Amino acid sequence: MPLRRTIERLCLSLALLASPLWGEEAHVRLLVQSSPLAGSQFHALANLHAAMRVGDALTLVREPDNPYDARAVRVEWQGRQLGYVPRRENRAVAAVLDRGRTLHARISRLEPEAEDPWQRLEFEVWLEL
Repeated sequence: MPLRRTIERLCLSLALLASPLWGEEAHVRLLVQSSPLAGSQFHALANLHAAMRVGDALTLVREPDNPYDARAVRVEWQGRQLGYVPRRENRAVAAVLDRGRTLHARISRLEPEAEDPWQRLEFEVWLEL
């Protein structure tokens, strides 16, 4: 916990120091994680992949009442559910969302024809400071 706060403060300090150099407010993106999409075979990815592009924004939605995982985080594209943040990787994302912080996500790799559903979509999650 203290390490995370230290990193956030360091990034914020760097942004504040860099502001005068650019003549405007600087933005710092802190990459939280890069993950494969879990459960895509059960959701809309197969029907939507032709319209999706690397770089497209994704929405992360907490599901604290999910009967299978209390830390579940749903991944959506344009309001359609694609799957979930993998259970083994959702602890930090769920904790940040539970604190009311905003996390951003985007598609970083898209291979909808991959045989293994875990390789069909990869996404990045970041915090903007």
